[in-house]
Order: sequence, then structure tokens, then C-alpha cells
Amino acid sequence: MKTRIYQADEAIQPCGALLRAGELVCFPTETVYGLGANALDPAAVAKIFRVKNRPADNPLIAHICDPQMLEQTADSISPEMRKLAEKFWPGPLTIILPRGKKIPAIVSAGLSTVAVRCPEHPVALALIRAAGVPVVAPSANLSGRPSPTCLEHCLNDLTGKVAAIIDGGPCAIGLESTVVAPLGGKKVRILRPGGITPSMLEEAGFEAELDPAILKPVEKGQVVSSPGMLHRHYAPMAPMTIVTGDPEAVCAAIQKKLGPEVWVLAFDEYLDRFPQAVSFGSEKDPLSQSNALFSALRRFDTLPCKQIYAMYPAGDGVGLAVRNRLLRAASFQMISAERL
Repeated sequence: MKTRIYQADEAIQPCGALLRAGELVCFPTETVYGLGANALDPAAVAKIFRVKNRPADNPLIAHICDPQMLEQTADSISPEMRKLAEKFWPGPLTIILPRGKKIPAIVSAGLSTVAVRCPEHPVALALIRAAGVPVVAPSANLSGRPSPTCLEHCLNDLTGKVAAIIDGGPCAIGLESTVVAPLGGKKVRILRPGGITPSMLEEAGFEAELDPAILKPVEKGQVVSSPGMLHRHYAPMAPMTIVTGDPEAVCAAIQKKLGPEVWVLAFDEYLDRFPQAVSFGSEKDPLSQSNALFSALRRFDTLPCKQIYAMYPAGDGVGLAVRNRLLRAASFQMISAERL
């Protein structure tokens, strides 16, 4: 298949038509680039699973552009979840809702629910509006790989496999959306952390609890209702081990393990401690970490690298989302500096 690259200002109408025709289109959002398909067309949705080599039990997120499209996508929406959507949409929040009758089961991996969000990106909103249908859009990468945050990442993974890729520049957040499931009333469970933080939900009058699988693997046989909960995800090709502890102790411990094919994922403040290191932002700035993480993980695949050691971020909010992605990229391989 020949993949056409569109600039954002020329992409909307032709790419909307491609989506209506059952083709796949990569497009930018404020979180990461998405691989879009018509959510109402099971054959088009099935292409996503084939192209990404995505496990069939990993549900997709349906993207909408306005409240009217929500009615095509979900059913029996509680007043509280409507208020949550009104507060944070458009934005990086996905809500698990009862699946609407028009949404095929393949979108939700056979579950009775559907994950829905309205992205805060002008190209994404215009594209969905032009398509005239909800658009499922997992990250535009091969399954298990770090999510794409710029055109180059999409080209590396999906050239020749999709009809079109829209160049919308770098993504503002760099990590996928927060996913929440309603627990009744104004209580929600965060299944995947992202740009909408627990404190932001609480400030809006909602009570948020964290799913245990955010910082540890899902239990064997557990059914996942959100993308991004798999054991190994976002991973570079080389194995990665996270080293925990005081940053000075972490640096000293990693230095003892250095070799010609050993690289380090380090904060900006500690790059000069290692001869071979890739930055993923400032220790003190979780947003810089979220912007840099996936690009850093992809960079290791271009280096003569057979082992990665990673420093571990602290903090809540967006920092929690960075830790979640890093743990899955490392397949939860983590050790303290004292034991390394």
C-alpha cells in the first residue's frame, strides 16, 4: 500500500473521506498520534488490529468531536459522567461508558462498555467532523512499541501499512489520555493515568481512586477494560531495568554496570554522569518527562544498545503517568540502587 503524507491544512476533507471508506489514517492529537478507523465499521476496526498486531483483548478508544456524536457511541450515560465530560472535554480524558448499539463489539474487545474521549486538537476534531462518524484511534505504532509523538515515529512504524498520515507537528503532552471508569455517583477509578490528574478530578468535585494495575502488572487472566494495561508496553528493543533510590546513589550504582553496549535513560541534571545516556526531561519537571519519554525510548533502538538502565521519576500528577509508562516499558524490571 502506498501511504500518502498530508500537511494538516490539506488533509481534512480527503482523509475524512478515507475514513468513511474504511481506510486507516494516522492523525495528531494533544496526547500522541492516533491510528484512526471508522468506529462503526467492524471491518475497518479489524484492520487496526491486523496492522498493529494488537491483541484482540486490548480495547480501543472511540474519539468524538461533539456531544451529538457521544449519543452514537455510548448508551445510558449517567448525569455525573455527562458532567465529567462537560468539564474535561475536549481534553486528554477517556471515560468508560456503556457501549452504544451502533458500536461493534470488536471496538471494546467484546465488553459491554466503550472507552470514549473528545480530543483537544484542532486537526483531530476537524478530521472526525469531516468523517462524520466516531473514530477509534489507538496509538499509531506497532503494538508494544513506544507511542508516536511526531510524524517520524508514525513513518517508521506504519509507512506502507496505512492509507494516509497527517503531519500535525509534535504532540503537546506526549503521553496517552487518562482513562477513568465510573464507580457510581461522582466516584471514578483511574485505570490509566495521563494529563488529567487525580487532583484535577478531585478539584472538579469527583472522588478518584487509583487502579492497582497502574504501578504493578495486571493479574493473570484479568480482563482489561482500558488500553495501556498490558504487562509489556511502550518498550524499546533492548531490555530495560529501572533503578530506584536517591539519585546520587542511583548514578553511582549504574556507573558500576556501564559498558560499550550499556546505555542510560537519565534526567537532564545527571546526563554528564554517564558516557552513553539519553535524556527524558528534567527531574523536577514531570511535563518535560512526558514530552520526552517516548522519543527517548525510540532513540535507543537506533543505538548500539543491549541493556538500558533507567532513573525513576518521583511525584504525583503527570509524574504518575510517566512512572506508569516507564514500568511497562521495562516489563516491571526494577531494582534498588543498593541491590544493583
